[in-house]
Amino acid sequence: MTKPLLSRSQTIIQQALLRCPPEFAHNLGIAGLRQFGRLPGTIAPRPGQAKTIFGKRFDNPLGLAAGLDKDAQAVLGLAKLGFGFVEVGTVTPRPQPGNPQPRLFRLPQHEALINRMGFNNLGMHAMAAQLAAVRRSGRLSTTIVGVNLGKNKDTPLDAAVTDYLAGMQTLYPYADYFTLNLSSPNTPGLRDLQQAEALDQLLGPVKETQARLANRHSPVPICLKVAPDLSAQEIHMIAERLLAHEIEGLIATNTTLSRESVAGHPHADEAGGLSGQPLTETSCAVVRQFRAVLGETYPIIGVGGIGSPKQAQAMLGAGANLLQIYTSFIYQGANLVHKIVADTV
Repeated sequence: MTKPLLSRSQTIIQQALLRCPPEFAHNLGIAGLRQFGRLPGTIAPRPGQAKTIFGKRFDNPLGLAAGLDKDAQAVLGLAKLGFGFVEVGTVTPRPQPGNPQPRLFRLPQHEALINRMGFNNLGMHAMAAQLAAVRRSGRLSTTIVGVNLGKNKDTPLDAAVTDYLAGMQTLYPYADYFTLNLSSPNTPGLRDLQQAEALDQLLGPVKETQARLANRHSPVPICLKVAPDLSAQEIHMIAERLLAHEIEGLIATNTTLSRESVAGHPHADEAGGLSGQPLTETSCAVVRQFRAVLGETYPIIGVGGIGSPKQAQAMLGAGANLLQIYTSFIYQGANLVHKIVADTV
């Protein structure tokens, strides 16, 4: 299939999915990407501006954020679209159904989504089986795969560290990096783990486990994913903890609880996290603040409201080393991947 024909096909599929109910479209999209990954052909990142971040080479700076492929079922298909890296999850130790439906809402005039999925996933052992098969296939080439870790809803906050450590131990052989998700608004109390004492109690054991596991495998870097709804004081505190515990990277930002930018929309009062274009300025501002505190060399992955090459360049200008998209990919599809990667060459 020629590139123009493939591009038109992707656009038609994208438009069809956007006519379906959101979660049905999500599941259908994952099934389609899973089949797409089984087709013959090269699976590799599109050529772009290569970067080496926390010891890993990224063939281009654009990644897919966690939340789309929660169970690593479509890694090869997503990699085939040209992303430099794909982050799967959020995964929890035990399977859980997530929150009751409906729990995903489109706000198309804002190119935004509200979700309260609640870490619905099949659990870390199911993901390990999927990623083991991907690695055995030998088809992944140089696409980086990150694993986003969370805690089960019924795990008490004071025991949350055990869930993150379990995920690390089970998935360590298959991950190129880990992300600790402490910032989803859809697991009760989870964002409390971003506070100073809770962070220390989590990051210390995580680094000890990383060092122990590295005795048998190559060291797997760890990133912390933070919320956009942080004060300047909280940003300074988190940055200090990242440096003190030698956490390798930061991902900024997750979804927001703010509804100011979508006030008046029929879905504006739905509970959950808002993502997409309403986050563009906020996410860039948070990245800029973290960069000022963390210094010039600390790895930062910028995510939130990146829906065009211009916005990608703005995030890089704010201080991000790498980029991730999610909501804009839902609305615009693989053509956006090609545009952003081409613009960063």
